[in-house]
Amino acid sequence: MITPAAIQRKEFARGVRGYREEEVDRFLDEMAADLEAILRENEGLKENARSLAMEIERYRSSENSILSTLESAKALMADISASAEKRAELLLKSAELDAERIRREARDSVERMRDESTALSQRWELFGARFRNLLESELERFDRSAASILFDESYEKGKQPEGGNNTIRPFKAHKIP
Repeated sequence: MITPAAIQRKEFARGVRGYREEEVDRFLDEMAADLEAILRENEGLKENARSLAMEIERYRSSENSILSTLESAKALMADISASAEKRAELLLKSAELDAERIRREARDSVERMRDESTALSQRWELFGARFRNLLESELERFDRSAASILFDESYEKGKQPEGGNNTIRPFKAHKIP
């Protein structure tokens, strides 16, 4: 590669009809200056290219890290979604089981209440029948007692009962339906 110093040191052989030395020197000086500027610019561009290459590498590494993080996030979301679905299924099954248990308990409770109602109705009827029998037996006893009392008093006093005959009429109570 030619350098600016090589251009300045270059000497040309002189011929009969050669170039003017001042013009050639001036041209060589301009070329050396331009070449030096181009070389400095080239070095700056190389440094800039190295810097950009390092930055690109850093971005690639960040991109890989971001992609890895995104993949991890996707996997985590899939796990969370699957877990949430399983939890929802479990909650639903639990709610269904609770609802079935509550329905079964309600049916059992209704059945018990029907049985108790039937038993109470039977006890009420039995109580009514016994009470009716007791009242009827007491009325009969009352009728006998009243007849006995009326008969004893009439007999002892020598009176005839009302109506003129000697037959005693027992007191009759109305029967309870």
